Amino acid sequence: MLTARQIELIKATIPVLRESGVALTSYFYKRMLGGNPELRNIFNSGHQARGHQQQALAAAVLAYAENIENPAVLLGAVKHIATKHVTVGIRAEHYPIVGKHLLASIKEVLGDAASDELIDAWAAAYGQLADILINVESGIYKEQATADGGWSGWRPFVVAKKVVETPDVTSFYLKPADKGQVPSYKPGQFVSVRTYVPSVDLVQPRQYSLSRAAGDTEALRISVKRVDAADVTPAGLVSNHLHANLNEGDTIDVSAPTGEFFLNEGNNPVVLASAGIGITPILAMLQDIAAKTPEREVLFVHVCKNSDDFALKADVRAALSQLKNARAAVFMTRANDCDGSCTCSCVRKGARPDADAIKALAPKADSDVFVCGPAGFMKDMVAAFAAAGVEAARIRFEAFGTGHQS
Repeated sequence: MLTARQIELIKATIPVLRESGVALTSYFYKRMLGGNPELRNIFNSGHQARGHQQQALAAAVLAYAENIENPAVLLGAVKHIATKHVTVGIRAEHYPIVGKHLLASIKEVLGDAASDELIDAWAAAYGQLADILINVESGIYKEQATADGGWSGWRPFVVAKKVVETPDVTSFYLKPADKGQVPSYKPGQFVSVRTYVPSVDLVQPRQYSLSRAAGDTEALRISVKRVDAADVTPAGLVSNHLHANLNEGDTIDVSAPTGEFFLNEGNNPVVLASAGIGITPILAMLQDIAAKTPEREVLFVHVCKNSDDFALKADVRAALSQLKNARAAVFMTRANDCDGSCTCSCVRKGARPDADAIKALAPKADSDVFVCGPAGFMKDMVAAFAAAGVEAARIRFEAFGTGHQS
């Protein structure tokens, strides 16, 4: 329990965290990964190189300091962070290592301003946060381990089938190497895979959505987009490695399915909106509706470059054909005309749908909306559906490009 004085000291650091939080967390990661290089096999080196993890940690530390008197308001964020931690294998024993380097970083970056009293306050605050995260993560690990066909941590899977879907998307069908069954999962959830990448001499984890609905107790499917280098963005280490080097018969480590972005049960209208590889969790939702509630009203919206770029198109077409009340609009941004192969009501505008285009599709106000794709698409679609009259609380999203792909 933090004392009133410790809370006062934590709150006094808020201006510094607002102004220099990223500088602090950048120093922290450099210090920690230099002092404990084994942790480089846990953290996404691509996100480290692009500064994504440093920015995310800085935002989390600031939010914690701002709510230090009532950390319960952060429980939603804590669950999200804990879920991500579980998927890469972070355990209770890692927290003392993180704490040691975080406190040392605060002291070294702040210099004379970091009094012993301030460091003691942050030590108490970090201990409180660590206990919260460890408790939530322990519950997730336990739930995963006790599920039918479930497990905790990493489990070896064999690539049973490798299918090229588009020029830059390949699906991998994964079966447990131990011949056991796989658990059921909620449509929209994801797994992590872990593989050795020779080019960086590291084991690297990455998260990929399960790209079909649950039902097959023998295999999981992920569909991986190869991320090519563009401008100042480097090529995706793991996606390129998987495309080039992971073949049928090979083994890869997989975490148990998890995630907070999943289809809700019910019979109210649903809007499924995706762009590019964001189709993967959306397809799982579409298939689940087709199998369980085919009378449910569905509006399906997808954005791709052209018909050849429409990953998992045949699966989408099959699921839509089973629905009794479905409408579909596919926006092809680089096609002169729709070739008809998607069998949807295609809309060709030469760009992503804007707010007017979404409004014209007339989504119902009580629709549950699920949006997945690049960050810019997600931001625009969330705003567009809200402007079209959908209740804000019903709009959920999963942004690719910061947590799932590279």
